[in-house]
Amino acid sequence: MITKKYLDELTYEIIGSAIEVHKFMGSGLLESVYHQCLKEELMLRKINFLTEMKIPVVYKGKTLDIDFRCDLFIENCIVVELKAVNEIHPIFDAQLLTYMKLLKCPKGILTNFNCSNIFKEGQKTFVNEYFSKLT
Repeated sequence: MITKKYLDELTYEIIGSAIEVHKFMGSGLLESVYHQCLKEELMLRKINFLTEMKIPVVYKGKTLDIDFRCDLFIENCIVVELKAVNEIHPIFDAQLLTYMKLLKCPKGILTNFNCSNIFKEGQKTFVNEYFSKLT
């Protein structure tokens, strides 16, 4: 059963993984490089994930042809979106929150590798109504 404590511990490991990748690779690379490195780091830590997972959009029982894909769906409970940009825009928040809602996922992490410090400025964590219902 998923609990808030479990999600918080998993979040700590995910952010720690991103910090390790950033520490090793530095900033200034393409998002795809960080994506591959983070997948390797998660595997080293034995954290299960799906990558580039297609997110279904269902309206009135019909699955719509919308090509939403999240970068990482970790342990079936945390969506991770990766960026390597100069500035985080509100549309990135909306993208992550959309994916969380469609997947009925309680937590999401937006990580931007184009920064000097992942922990201080390179990540934002989001929770939603599914998180508030957990113990």
